[in-house]
Amino acid sequence: GVVRAAWRLGAAAAGGRAGRPLSQAAGGGGGAEGGGNSSGSGGSGSREAVERLVRAHPVVVFMKGSPAQPLCGFSNAVVQILRLHGVEDYRAHDVLQDPDLRQGIKNYSNWPTIPQVYLNGEFVGGCDILLQMHQNGDLVEELKKLGIRSALLDAEKDQDKK
Repeated sequence: GVVRAAWRLGAAAAGGRAGRPLSQAAGGGGGAEGGGNSSGSGGSGSREAVERLVRAHPVVVFMKGSPAQPLCGFSNAVVQILRLHGVEDYRAHDVLQDPDLRQGIKNYSNWPTIPQVYLNGEFVGGCDILLQMHQNGDLVEELKKLGIRSALLDAEKDQDKK
């Protein structure tokens, strides 16, 4: 898994580098005024706007694409994990539709990559953390705290019967 982690870090760093000139271009001309404007307007990338989104529902996912059509493997993995647990009722936000939100959510969680999963307004992590929680049973417990019964519990019960 080391190679993949390193590759992922590299990809994240490259993504960060690619994004930087844009923000400099935006902030460079307007100086402080430009900066104050974007944070004060409560645009989709502002901390207030992001906070509203993560608190709007017990399960919130920021991803690339939509649950019906994820546009990256990691986003797809998150959708599949939630599906395994029978979690169909959640909010998914496609960051590809909204560059401000894409940057805003990274700033909010201090986490460099998408997808990001929030349970009860708390940042849980990305694809690998969700997968780990899925494998070690933590996700079942976390969902239970939200009053969501994991479908995997029922699947296990069916196996006991056999």
